[in-house]
Amino acid sequence: MRVALADDDILLREGLASLLTNAGFEVIGQAGDAEQLLTVVANERPDLALVDIRMPPTHTAEGLDAALRIRREFPGTAILVLSAHVDVDQALELLDGGKGIGYLLKSRVTDVSDFVETVHRIANGASVIDPALVRELVAARRRDDPLAALSAREREVLTLMAEGLSNSGIGRRLWISEGTVEKHVRSILTKLDLTETPDDHRRVRAVIIFLDATT
Repeated sequence: MRVALADDDILLREGLASLLTNAGFEVIGQAGDAEQLLTVVANERPDLALVDIRMPPTHTAEGLDAALRIRREFPGTAILVLSAHVDVDQALELLDGGKGIGYLLKSRVTDVSDFVETVHRIANGASVIDPALVRELVAARRRDDPLAALSAREREVLTLMAEGLSNSGIGRRLWISEGTVEKHVRSILTKLDLTETPDDHRRVRAVIIFLDATT
């Protein structure tokens, strides 16, 4: 699995490159700013781009802007935003991109094996969102709440779906069986009126509705 890295902190970047290489990834390019990252992605077409949000020259949202451009121009490249900050408004547009999207806080990456597993999942099409970002989104609810029809338990399940957990992972977190989780997920999709189509991933659409409704 081929990965491109972008972070202006060279020590962190080299550390991530070493970690991913030891885990079996092929790091095909590194970048210290957004323009370098875009060049690497255009030339190498990696499976995944791991991007810091705040990079030179202004250290605001250059990395996120680059990630959005990659999603538009190279949709086959998954994106993992690894940030020191929770940038809710800026992250939402990227999260709307659907599959193969991740947003993690650097401070919360405390287990190497879990991190490597998360990188694999995102590269394979999963959407993984840091719980801190989820909490920020939950903190401000819209008046017209499309989630109003969901029960308290269904909201818990949907929140954990937004964190990227599988049905079995949700079951372990909530101490319920995987079968019960599947029933809750089916109910959530029904209540959100997400009909099955060959072109859509209903689980991702449910998470996007959740994120939109809680900002």
